[in-house]
This record gives sequence, C-alpha cells and structure tokens, in this order.
Amino acid sequence: MDNEERLAALRLHLVTGIGPRLFAAMVERFGSAKAASEASAADLAQVPWIGPDSAARLREGIQRAEPEAELQKARSEGVTIVVRAEPEYPLALTYLTDAPPILYVKGTIVEQDAQAIAVVGMRKCSLYGQDQAERLAGGLARTGFTIVSGLARGIDSAAHKGALAAGGRTLAVMGNGLATVYPPENHRLAEAVVERGALLTEFPMATMPAAENFPRRNRILAALALGVIVVEAGKQSGSLITARLAAELGKEVFAVPNRIDAPGAAGVHALIRDGAKLVESVADVLDEFPDLGIATAAQEDAPRQAALALKANLSPEESRLMEILDGQPTPLDVLAGRAGLEASRASGAITLLELKGLVRALPGGRFVRRQAGP
Repeated sequence: MDNEERLAALRLHLVTGIGPRLFAAMVERFGSAKAASEASAADLAQVPWIGPDSAARLREGIQRAEPEAELQKARSEGVTIVVRAEPEYPLALTYLTDAPPILYVKGTIVEQDAQAIAVVGMRKCSLYGQDQAERLAGGLARTGFTIVSGLARGIDSAAHKGALAAGGRTLAVMGNGLATVYPPENHRLAEAVVERGALLTEFPMATMPAAENFPRRNRILAALALGVIVVEAGKQSGSLITARLAAELGKEVFAVPNRIDAPGAAGVHALIRDGAKLVESVADVLDEFPDLGIATAAQEDAPRQAALALKANLSPEESRLMEILDGQPTPLDVLAGRAGLEASRASGAITLLELKGLVRALPGGRFVRRQAGP
C-alpha cells in the first residue's frame, strides 16, 4: 500500500461518523480510500447509509481531518498505525463484519499471537477471582498461548500479570487512544505488556476512555482469541458482551465457577447454564483444542520453577523486600522502613515484584509474599 492510500485511510478513520461499516462501504463504492477521501458531497450521498445532509457533514469532516498530525503523534508515542489491507494487520480481525479499518499498535504482534485465549471479568473482583485469573493466565501462557485482555482493573490486570509472571506474551485491547493509559495506575503494567506483547486499539491517539468505547473494543478482544474465559461477572457485566461476541464468532466460551452468593457468580453461572464450559484448570481449556497438540502437564505444574527463575533476576531493592515479606499483610511504608528504602524506590520495587508474580497487593495498600506452588 502506498503512502497516499495509507494517509487517505487514516483521514477517513479520523472523521466522526465514519465507522468501520461505512468506511468499507465508501471504499467499495469509490475503489480506494484515496478516491473516497476526494469524493464530492454529491457523490458521497450515493453511498449506502449516507444521505444529502450527512454527505455534507462528512465532506467537511474529511477536509478538516489531519492524518499527518495523527501519524506524527503516533510516532512520538512509539505507536505503529496499521491499515486493514496491510500484511501486519491481524488475520483474525478480518473475519469481523465491522473490522476496524485502522489499528494502533504499541509493541509487537507476532505469528504466535494467533494462538490466544482471552481472560476477562469484573473490575471489582475478589481475591479469589484475582487468583484464578492469574493462575489460569499463567498456566496457559506457559503452554504457549498469548493472553488477551483489556488492561482494566481487577480480572483484566490479574490476567496480564499472570501471563507476564509466567514469561508469556500478552495483548491488551484498549477502549481509548494510546496517548493515554487507562486506568492510570496501570502505567507500569502497560509498559510491561509492551515489552512482552502489545497495547492495541482502533481509537485515535487522543481518544479518552468513555463507556461507549468498551463494548466496541470487546469485539476486537473476542476476535483475537480462540476462546474467552470469564472469571467473575455480574448480570450486566461487559465481560458477558465479550462472551456473547465470542460465541457469535464461533469461539469457545469458558467460565470459572464461584460461590453462589458471591458478587461475581451470577454472570459466570448464567454462562455455564447456557452452555459455557466450566473451567477449574488449564487442562479444561486445552481439552477444547486437541488439534493444537500442546503437551502441558509438566508446564502447568511448574509455577515454583518459574518463581525461582524470576528470583534469580531481582534487583537489590527487590531482593531486600523479598527477604522482609512473608505471609503477614504489611503496609508499604512499613516495608520501606524495614528495608531502609525511600518510599518511591520501595513503591517501584514492590510494583515490579507484583508484575513478576512474587507479591500480591491487598486492599488498604498492604502486600504479602505469594507462595510458589502448583
């Protein structure tokens, strides 16, 4: 694809009112994004779903769009813009009827990522849910699956951390532009994801998080994965949208059971009643993909070895904190004092330990050593 066509595609994508379906219709009608971007209002009015009034507004929007500035902003943030027709565009997304015409990627998407599992769930999750998300994501990552999630608080964050702690790859599909990390407290986690995978979105760089963005991002999340595991979800959870979209795409849907009175039980139990596979272990997921030929018994039971390998690469600050941490939840300021570290250095070190799966963060700013084991 030449540069003029790339810029024209980006120009159309930046116009409010030109979504994926209308973008595709315009390109089909005029033969290329460049021709569509140069079409008159009268010609635009001939495209399905565009009337005379909308055509005038779209023509004005196309003229105002600044694709060069958007491209420069992406470059300054280390973001690559991929057009659907380019070979770097993930094949799995092309099967969507409303595939995003433009994808923003920070990090790398590799061939291995076609073998992916999504792990999603509640933002306000329980410690049980966090544990299960980390355990399943870590086990699947060790078998070679890429873990896909949304970088949200709660289950999403736990899934990414589980994959990273296992030394695996992970992709985070965002509901905002990549000039912003949301939620902001996940900035370090986002950096770790970029190192071992990618942040990706269809939203222009400056797009801020908004409620209406997340159902749209969920279709991308579902399309990228061979299956979706839901860990804790209320009756109205967005995770159920992801599960429904996955089922519509012919993907596998899995659900992790919970206590019947737990806040996150209603959604997952409803999924199980409707035919989702109940998941207790990584093996339950792998059973649904016999053609992948994954041998996993030893790998799934190896978190102790993974933890030991991580410990061998700790910084002095991380090692000092690990010597102090035990099974007793301890506030960060107390840990910093015992370790003789400044608060800022202790905070950075404890965050890295958490990302490595060696420390668990508890409510109230307390931390506890995570016990290695199967």
